[in-house]
Amino acid sequence: MPVNISVNEVLEAIETDKSKVLGISFAGKLISTGDYIPRTDSSATEAQSPPKISFPAASATATYVVVALDLDAPFPSFGVLGPANANGILTSSEPFVANYVGPAPSPGSSPHRYTFFLYEQQADFDGKKHAPPGGKPLPNTRRMRFDLDAWEKTTGLGKPLAVNYFKSKRLPTTLIKP
Repeated sequence: MPVNISVNEVLEAIETDKSKVLGISFAGKLISTGDYIPRTDSSATEAQSPPKISFPAASATATYVVVALDLDAPFPSFGVLGPANANGILTSSEPFVANYVGPAPSPGSSPHRYTFFLYEQQADFDGKKHAPPGGKPLPNTRRMRFDLDAWEKTTGLGKPLAVNYFKSKRLPTTLIKP
């Protein structure tokens, strides 16, 4: 499993510097760092659709990339959303590098951390170079144990500007009787 030094640094930074907390909302509900969003076998949660992303310190002239990762897949031990133009609320103007996949922790697993990282996009960043051919969904096998540090170097994105995360765990839909 990759060490992901960048992940550790930015998660530690948001503990003391709230300006580095990325705004994430699902169905109009703003997610606070570390919120718990349950996932049941029989019903989808609001987090199954891509979130709205906001960053108050965003520059209206800059373009951004958001990376969404399940840090604990397949078991605790996204994916890339795409470039976004900023005016506080970030909206995507380009195709996704990888399709968004909502929380789907394995049954019996402890809670997973679903983490969103914001980067300022470099002018020479080419999302198509990193996306599956033909706009196909990114397979789960390429999402698990994703090496974010290596991807930052390969793409030239540098370190994240902001981050946020929530936790989710699959809940049983039926009770098991003894």
